[in-house]
Amino acid sequence: MSGIRGQEVEARTKSEASTFEDLEVFRRAYRVSLDLHRVSLQFPKIEQHSLADQIRRASKSICGNIAEGYGKRRRSKAEFKRYLLVAIGSADEMQVWLRYCSDLEYIDQKACAQWRDEYRQIARMLQGLYTTLSSSSDP
Repeated sequence: MSGIRGQEVEARTKSEASTFEDLEVFRRAYRVSLDLHRVSLQFPKIEQHSLADQIRRASKSICGNIAEGYGKRRRSKAEFKRYLLVAIGSADEMQVWLRYCSDLEYIDQKACAQWRDEYRQIARMLQGLYTTLSSSSDP
């Protein structure tokens, strides 16, 4: 799902969602976060408290910010949008960490390309949700 079509689907899903877990962007971010968590546990011991930890924290941050922002949406659409911006930043940050992992040969290039593409898609979906919230007339 990408581009305008992805934004339309996410906007529709957002209006029908009763919890953050109903959002497709949350489900995608959560799924890839779990994959990366499992893979990062196999990194060298020297990386467990640096690169592996950073990957785990940044990938989980996306999910956490979607959930926290969604929980605050009824009180403040602006607050939800702020959390979405943080999640977008974390999705972009993951691009850097995955590049390090590939260059250091902790993950193979094919897996790296797939995960980087997934984070680009997640960032686009988050941006679509942000744009939808910005253009809606709700307070």
